[in-house]
Amino acid sequence: MIINGVTIDETFAEAFDMKATRVLITALNHRWARNAADAMTGFATSVIGCGVEAGIENKLSARETPDGRPGVSVLMFGMSGKDLSKQLEKRVGQCVLTSPTSAIFAGMHGDETINLGRNLRFFGDGYQISKLIDRRRYWRIPVMDGEFVAEESTAYCNAIGGGNFLVLAESQEQALTACEAAIDVMQRIPNVIMPFPGGVVRSGSKVGSRYKALPASTNQAFCPTLKGITQSQLSDDIESVMEIVINGLTDDDISKAMCLGIDAVCKLGAKNGIKRVSAGNYGGKLGKFHFHLQEIMA
Repeated sequence: MIINGVTIDETFAEAFDMKATRVLITALNHRWARNAADAMTGFATSVIGCGVEAGIENKLSARETPDGRPGVSVLMFGMSGKDLSKQLEKRVGQCVLTSPTSAIFAGMHGDETINLGRNLRFFGDGYQISKLIDRRRYWRIPVMDGEFVAEESTAYCNAIGGGNFLVLAESQEQALTACEAAIDVMQRIPNVIMPFPGGVVRSGSKVGSRYKALPASTNQAFCPTLKGITQSQLSDDIESVMEIVINGLTDDDISKAMCLGIDAVCKLGAKNGIKRVSAGNYGGKLGKFHFHLQEIMA
């Protein structure tokens, strides 16, 4: 398959089961809602080293939030509900509770729940109070700029992590420009996040390493500087490879985001140095979700 001079490899992205939750952060204005969300989702690129993978999903108007203030929605992905609960409580306590004018609410509702404000209420040192509204409990915690409002719990659901595609280009600048174009359109899709910095990762990995302590290591087959000393997947004219990783609530969400992202890359085309689009997989042995590039782009 060739689109605008860009070869779409006959391969698939391999993704795996995760758990996900959504929370809504509000504040006096979007600037401060975003500040809290940026802090909360920092150091959350990969469960390999960060415990969770998280990112800002959407900007919310005052009409879309429980307290009628501007806000943002945040998605957080972990390998289990327990992992999510631990990380969520720490990140809300250190990054949202501390942020001026902030409040936090559940962004999902269901039978499986994790703590949101249930334990954070103890920061109120006995002065906290609760309100039960429509069978949902909210905690009001006194702080120096007024009070911090936190819903007691939020739900979590089954989700998918590790959808991806690789952009192979003639230069680093061309690869990054293509990835930026892809991220710009993918960020408009609900129910997905691209957890790496700016949505792009340059250190694509494989499972395992020659060093026993490492669970993952560099994907040498796609490293341009190793063409001459390894079994490379790169032709002589490819000098940069960058990856976009997508986590989503469903496989349809990830497929849609991948389709739009790859389409944006292909619109730049061969004339702008984009040679191929490929994907990272582990022979189908790591995850049960396989996103075949040519099927997605058919």
